[in-house]
Amino acid sequence: MYQDTNKRNSPPPIVFIIVLGLIGFGAYKFLPGLLNAKSSNTSTPTTSASGAIASRISLGNRLLVTSQTTAEKKAGVEAFVNGDYQAAVKKFQDSLQQNRNDPETIIYLNNAIIYLNKTPASNGSPLKIAVSVPIGSNPNVAQEILRGVAQAQDEINNSGGINGAKLQVEIVNDDNSPEVIRDVAKALTNDASILAVIGHNASNASLEAAPIYQQEKLVMVTPTSFANNLSGFGSYIFRTVPNISLMAAPLAEYAVKTAGQTNIAVCYDSQAPDNISFKDEFVASLTAAGGKLVPTVCDFSLPSFNAENALADAVTKGAQGLMVAPHIDRIDRAISLARSNRGKLPLYGSTTLYTFQTLKDGQKDVDGLVLPVPWHPETNPGSRFPENARQRWGGIVNWRTATSFDATQAVIAGLRQSNTREGLQQALRNASFSAAGSSEDVKFLPTGDRAGKPILVQVKQGGSTGYNFVPLR
Repeated sequence: MYQDTNKRNSPPPIVFIIVLGLIGFGAYKFLPGLLNAKSSNTSTPTTSASGAIASRISLGNRLLVTSQTTAEKKAGVEAFVNGDYQAAVKKFQDSLQQNRNDPETIIYLNNAIIYLNKTPASNGSPLKIAVSVPIGSNPNVAQEILRGVAQAQDEINNSGGINGAKLQVEIVNDDNSPEVIRDVAKALTNDASILAVIGHNASNASLEAAPIYQQEKLVMVTPTSFANNLSGFGSYIFRTVPNISLMAAPLAEYAVKTAGQTNIAVCYDSQAPDNISFKDEFVASLTAAGGKLVPTVCDFSLPSFNAENALADAVTKGAQGLMVAPHIDRIDRAISLARSNRGKLPLYGSTTLYTFQTLKDGQKDVDGLVLPVPWHPETNPGSRFPENARQRWGGIVNWRTATSFDATQAVIAGLRQSNTREGLQQALRNASFSAAGSSEDVKFLPTGDRAGKPILVQVKQGGSTGYNFVPLR
């Protein structure tokens, strides 16, 4: 009886369709305004990525660098998520009062300011780039890179922006993992608002991502990847470090002609393309300089690697010096080799070893280590960057921060000419392109490599760890 009555009094199906249509139109027309009522400037930013990759990407809506956390920073992220950008700005500023050496907070602060000031009448939409770094696997190196990007973003946004548009930076944690990086590169290329990527860190990471960026026509500027395979890889692939041959040759010549050690053993990482390249170029330059490679089997990537055995083999075969070239995430193995060495053989190294970890964990065992770097704060007397960086971060920065600053400066200069992906690529590829860098102007060769020359540094006593990298005069 109840069902019969219901059927008899039900409106015809066409009425349901009309009612549902009106409800849908009302939701489409008015609901967005209601949802955005708490933040009149803009809606809460989101990423086009989904799933596990989305949890690795942030404009300010999640903490990625957990080692640099304050209560204020957490509150700033929460406010950012809720679209309360005024509170986010205040909390990020408060956090920096406690810890100014935190580039993630600087980037989030600048992004929050952009959303806070974004109105229909504002001068242009922000220009968005991404920086992809190994936060999970190597947080110290990740922050070195982030400091360079953050400093460049802060300087350009506080001086009026890029033709009036502010620079927005999205941080990505890629862990230097090829599997993760493939998905990261796809997510970044699918986000049409991203105009360039600063990254990646290790060469195996950059080589994994480069084909995707090249195919999808998104500029990649790596500040730290040296592998030969990246040279001339594609028209959208750039780097702000010189070709590895320019880095390795002076080290080999120093070992033979200055230090007088002609017989050199090499221990490298066969899973690190940049250090494979460094080893190959070092050996070629060593031979050209009159030296000789001592034939040993010493591979940091092997599970069976044994520092004592590797060193004994080198000494037995007549090595007068030892060149070590580890993957950035396996520096501990190079340090264990130096510890087994106990100062018996002079040490030479690839650029990778220029890290705080090398000094802190190596101590007297790495004393005297010589290696090449693309930049050092003491060799740029005419540049304001080293002092600006020291004042901002409360200490001396290293070459990764400088080359990351340079990579961002190059993208900024290119975006001044065009704010499209294709236009940016054409600007960077122009033979007359240059951008003000941390020392010399940033200029790219036709291969996408940076024009420049290295500096040899040596570990000596001094500094906060008891040891420091000092330029060889």
